[in-house]
Amino acid sequence: MNLTELADALRASRGFAHKRDIAGAVAQLRGAGDARVRNGDDCAAIADGDGHLLFAIEGFVEDFVAQMPWFAGYCGVMVNVSDIAAMGGRAVAVVDALWSTDAASGAPVLQGLAAAAERYGVPLVGGHTNQRAASAQLAVSVLGRAKKLLTSFDARPGDVLVMAIDLRGEFMEPHPFWNASTTAPASRLRADLDVLPALAEGGLCDAAKDISMAGAVGTALMLLEASGVGGTVDVAAVPRPDGVPLARWLQAFPSYGFVLSVRPGHARAVLECFGARGIAVAVVGQVDTGTSLWLRHGDERALLWDHAAQPFIGAAA
Repeated sequence: MNLTELADALRASRGFAHKRDIAGAVAQLRGAGDARVRNGDDCAAIADGDGHLLFAIEGFVEDFVAQMPWFAGYCGVMVNVSDIAAMGGRAVAVVDALWSTDAASGAPVLQGLAAAAERYGVPLVGGHTNQRAASAQLAVSVLGRAKKLLTSFDARPGDVLVMAIDLRGEFMEPHPFWNASTTAPASRLRADLDVLPALAEGGLCDAAKDISMAGAVGTALMLLEASGVGGTVDVAAVPRPDGVPLARWLQAFPSYGFVLSVRPGHARAVLECFGARGIAVAVVGQVDTGTSLWLRHGDERALLWDHAAQPFIGAAA
């Protein structure tokens, strides 16, 4: 697969399709929110005292909940605490909304939720349960707090793009979910997440996003779009497990993965913070003044997306 074919595959992926749906919802809800809370971040950041309350929700597609109910429940907590960390915060509590056809089918989802809440040290404090639904559905919401924010709106031309991904895992075959969480020591999971708020509070970084179902490159695109800038990603530099094809990896959802936009003078310190935790990390590209995300591999370049010509999630700086 050449670089143009790789760009085509990413644009046609399910992860990109789900993210593109956001743009329509954002357009329809424009004016219904609060101008002080910008849309397009991993969490809503609500000013509170000397910091911010962080508030977010994740919904899970029906086939995922039906096929992998325990892991879906586990992910309900895992992805939410990652969103909080991506904003420079620490999670306070989660709640869930679960629909199932009966108590037996809903039980493994609840067990997965409980397991992740215990491992990440975040209490599950309430929610909604319906055991008489036509199909399985799950949504989980999280509350957190940040002393100093990491946002999707502060990438600047001249920054370097850094990706940090925990490669100590394996795929949940045949799915695109890279699991580096369920068998890791709980203490390590919590300390690894704490790297993000430590970077924010130390003034080493102010722009980041959690790698989502859009994959590593798609998440970089969301960050650039929200900041109103462009950039280039060297796909060969993206931290990747041995033996995993590049096209598959760039469409994978890692259980721990972040894209950061970092001032060049802070790049070495940021790399050292992740490296000290055994997390694979690398500078993978740079931010520029344009509106396009380019892919690079050696001397080859291919345009992935121009968010000025076509919104991706509809976020704006």
